[in-house]
Amino acid sequence: MPRKGMRSLCFSPKHSSSSTFFPPSHSPSPSRFGFSPARPSFYDSVMDRTLELAEPVIMKWNPETTALARVTSLFYENRREAKEFIKTVNNLQKAMHYLVTENSSSEKLIRAQNLMQIAMKRLQKEFYQILSMNRAHLDPESVSTRSSRTSVASSYSSYDDEDDDAEAADESIAEVEDASMAAMADLRLIAECMISSGYAKECLKIYKIIRKSIVDEGIYKLGMEKLSSSQIHKMDWEVLDLKIKSWLSAIRTAVQTLFHGERILSDQVFAAADSIRESCFIEIAKEGAMLLFQFPENVAKHSKKSPEKVFRALDMYTGIANHWPEIDSIFSSESAASIKSQALTSLVKLGEFTRAAMGEFEAAIQKNSSKSPVAGAGTHFLTIEAMDYLSNLADYSNVLADILADSPPSAKKKLPETYFGFSDSEESPAPAISLKMAWLILVLLCKLDTKAKYYKDVSSAYLFLANNLQYVVVKVQTSNLKYLLGEEWLTKHEGIVKQFASNYERLGWGQVIDALPADPAAAVAPARAAEIYRNFNSAFDQAHRKQAHCVVDDHKLRDHIKVSIARKIMRLYREFYNANHEKMAGERNLAVAVRYAPKDVRHRLSELFFGHVESGASSSSESPSSDYRRPRSR
Repeated sequence: MPRKGMRSLCFSPKHSSSSTFFPPSHSPSPSRFGFSPARPSFYDSVMDRTLELAEPVIMKWNPETTALARVTSLFYENRREAKEFIKTVNNLQKAMHYLVTENSSSEKLIRAQNLMQIAMKRLQKEFYQILSMNRAHLDPESVSTRSSRTSVASSYSSYDDEDDDAEAADESIAEVEDASMAAMADLRLIAECMISSGYAKECLKIYKIIRKSIVDEGIYKLGMEKLSSSQIHKMDWEVLDLKIKSWLSAIRTAVQTLFHGERILSDQVFAAADSIRESCFIEIAKEGAMLLFQFPENVAKHSKKSPEKVFRALDMYTGIANHWPEIDSIFSSESAASIKSQALTSLVKLGEFTRAAMGEFEAAIQKNSSKSPVAGAGTHFLTIEAMDYLSNLADYSNVLADILADSPPSAKKKLPETYFGFSDSEESPAPAISLKMAWLILVLLCKLDTKAKYYKDVSSAYLFLANNLQYVVVKVQTSNLKYLLGEEWLTKHEGIVKQFASNYERLGWGQVIDALPADPAAAVAPARAAEIYRNFNSAFDQAHRKQAHCVVDDHKLRDHIKVSIARKIMRLYREFYNANHEKMAGERNLAVAVRYAPKDVRHRLSELFFGHVESGASSSSESPSSDYRRPRSR
């Protein structure tokens, strides 16, 4: 007997088939008769009967003997006959198994093995045809949407039942299964037959070649390509950004459809062989999965860690983190450990990239050396860009919390205790992400404090601080920073804004208020009243002229400052005007001192803080740019 033929005899059958031969327990007992054991002749007769039944069924579909068998698909032409073919092969394999244990030198084994080889060639051909002809029905998207890993077409797992049961199963399957499920059931039939007959290697070879080509093609169509470290390092950011966008779309499709569908298909086709199922799936999916999960690591390791790139790193981190339950489920076996390890490595490297980029952002704030005061004491571009950056970072608070939790809490040691707007104690430590955001905003405010010193007029310096801190507060209120920093932080800094505004009013408009008497309704001589008017006119004109260029960008802060200034000036001036303007009208040489009626003062105050020039920092190569902003397309 050929050595290859012996392998089919080393597999124990799953089921006995009483329709073809009796199991050993039903054979006649030789001890009851006074002659030599007859069991070998019994098994010889069983094999004779099996060969008699099997030969016409198998030879009919021998592709080397008939033209019809060469060009026709057994499973496509007649599913009932296909099931009968499988049943015949299974019975032949069982008969060979029993005979080899009793008479391994029987010539009938050679004849049976020749038939088995013909049958296996037929099944290899059928297996290949089903996989090839049903690429559309077995594409991962179809499989993943129509099946689940736990749903197995068990109706086809055994064909040792009575014909009536098989027909009933056929009818049931025809009602509920579509083309993809039918193809999977056929593949499972063939796979189980070939594996139990010792032809697992041939079966798996066909399956892996065809299915791996489909997975690899799917990865290619998703835009994934193998890039070396040097290629990524030399790549322009605009080009790399496009590849990252492609990856963000690819990971969703690859995990939810491509690998998920392939996992389902492998589970169903090789449901009866756990080790084969796992190894087969991993060999098919590993190359594509490693290519997919290595890309983020390569980007994180070999691209410049500049602040504007952090959002793409966070997008990729989110992509892996959001799909981690599916990744963990699909690649759950020990043989898939390297794939999950690669995905985790990418998460680690992306986390390191993010922390480094945030460090670069902090350094950029500290190194900003622009000394040109913002026109009108308005909002500095450093403030706008930095807060836009931080508010965008806060949109990733879930993944940032994980990333920053792994970093040493160095920021906590630098922050003054009074700066915290949240509980931070050894018993209840503040989240690392809250500490980091609070620290970065403090770094920004300290830098703004140094820039305020470039204003020659102190009142303008306070207005600059009020404008910029108000922008910070509003940005926190209207973004996820609010939840990271807390209401206490907001309340405290809103109070600081009002304090800056109050200092601006005192220094910018104090002389105007001081020009009016503390008791404006008290009677004074016309000459004294004229002197007060002249002092007021001079102080008001000077203050108005100096403050006319100032801007307050936030309308709430602008209204607050206007109302506060008007309340302090208008009350005193109106009372003084009402008490003295009539007596001044009778003195021609003194009436000229009354330059403003109360409504004129109010009108001139209402014109303030819109500015005559646009707010913003003077251009500087060291000023943050819009590059810090999150990419619009994610």
